[in-house]
Amino acid sequence: MKKPNVQLTLQTSSLFIGFMVWVLISSLMPFIQEDIALTSGQASLVTAIPVILGSLLRIPIGFYTDRLGSRVLFLISTLILLFPVFFISIADSFADLVIGGLILGVGGATFSIGVTSLPKYFPKEKHGFVNGIYGVGNIGTAITTFTAPIIAQNIGWESTVRLFIILLLIFAALIFIFGDRNEVTAKKSMSEQIKGVYRNTTLWFLSLFYFITFGAFVAFTMFLPSFLVDNFGLNPVDAGIRTAIFIAIATLLRPIGGLLADKFDPFIILMFVFAGVTFSGILLSFSPSIGWYTVGALAVGVTVGIGNGTIFKLVPLYFSNQAGIVNGIVSAMGGLGGFFPPLLLTTVDNITGHHSIAFMLLSEFALVSFVIVIFMYYQDRMNIERQIIEGATEGIMVTNKHLDIQNVNPAFTRLTGYAKEEAIGEKTNFLKSGKHDSAFYEKMWWAIEENGFWEGEIWNKRKNGEVYPGWITISTIKNNTGDIKQYIARFTDTSQK
Repeated sequence: MKKPNVQLTLQTSSLFIGFMVWVLISSLMPFIQEDIALTSGQASLVTAIPVILGSLLRIPIGFYTDRLGSRVLFLISTLILLFPVFFISIADSFADLVIGGLILGVGGATFSIGVTSLPKYFPKEKHGFVNGIYGVGNIGTAITTFTAPIIAQNIGWESTVRLFIILLLIFAALIFIFGDRNEVTAKKSMSEQIKGVYRNTTLWFLSLFYFITFGAFVAFTMFLPSFLVDNFGLNPVDAGIRTAIFIAIATLLRPIGGLLADKFDPFIILMFVFAGVTFSGILLSFSPSIGWYTVGALAVGVTVGIGNGTIFKLVPLYFSNQAGIVNGIVSAMGGLGGFFPPLLLTTVDNITGHHSIAFMLLSEFALVSFVIVIFMYYQDRMNIERQIIEGATEGIMVTNKHLDIQNVNPAFTRLTGYAKEEAIGEKTNFLKSGKHDSAFYEKMWWAIEENGFWEGEIWNKRKNGEVYPGWITISTIKNNTGDIKQYIARFTDTSQK
């Protein structure tokens, strides 16, 4: 495999070009509408259509990246994009824009190539930051959104579109020359990988999160140019500059999100992300002026940018053996998240005359995600605690305050001979050896009540009837009001000593 940094640079640059091409239609829509008559609904559909293929193709592209390598997939994708770019430059009807825009979605589908390939080159503790750096390629949408209207004012939108043919040919050559021919690949079938993950709720939770964060990024990128012109009376160049600023903020914060996820708990970061998106959606619902709308939009850019980087730290962490298909599914859901909002905004505007309901829906989806993240955070902590208990070499027994056994670990079974199913529900005295009198136990429980714990040697009895000495520590677990809820006993066999 070639040097990791070379592949990171090449793949990020290739994504940059793919995303530049992906938003050609939305960036030039105000100019296209001067030559091709489109209703507001048709304009919204044409703007959203590149997202369809760009989303659905991410699943097979992510899978085949695992099988064939990033070099082959990037090269094929770049060559395919030559057709829609040329076709759009000669388009003169709504149908032409639909056909060209649909295939143009390949540019957005290239995202799943790098997030599948690049983690192979770097250690796990850098996956968040590396995928965040790769995600900076999203800024290609900002470059097109900013520069395409300016160039179109001077040479026309058709000639502006044709300039991208040159860029695609240059990068096809670079990918062919510098792409890694020896990338590690996997040979599992797609059906096997899907069967291995489709019942995993974590996959669908991550898909929902990316549906909101990346979906919001794509949606704002696609509809902002026309939205700012139609609703605030800005000229196309000014609208393009403002959209480019939004894209730049959301994109540049992506590696920051990945870096934070490498250093801190990703779920904590996602809590702040979805709390921020919830607030931003409410603000946009009631923003009466361009000033407040700008604040709300930029807040969305900051939060979803960090969120996008954080989510793709979690994907390889939970699905290292099915990275290709899972990256494809999650990123596809993110792309689809950008398809519906522009259509929803147009529909809501046609029915009500304003967009408040659509922005409020963004807020509600973010709030639901916030609750799910809290659930996943505590579930993750419980899993860690469970692994600590089950991996301990000393026997551990947890009881309620009435001394009914609620849980034991594998070491308990090794020491006593009782399986977990046999122990749970029993009273702790079923382990008594008969070697200690009632005064011994009264003194022990007095110490536990007085000090919160007791430590010492006790003789217990195994399942086979053997009596053995063990060193045991018994501690109380109390709630916030100081009431005892459980007891936990940790013990070892000291018979050899």
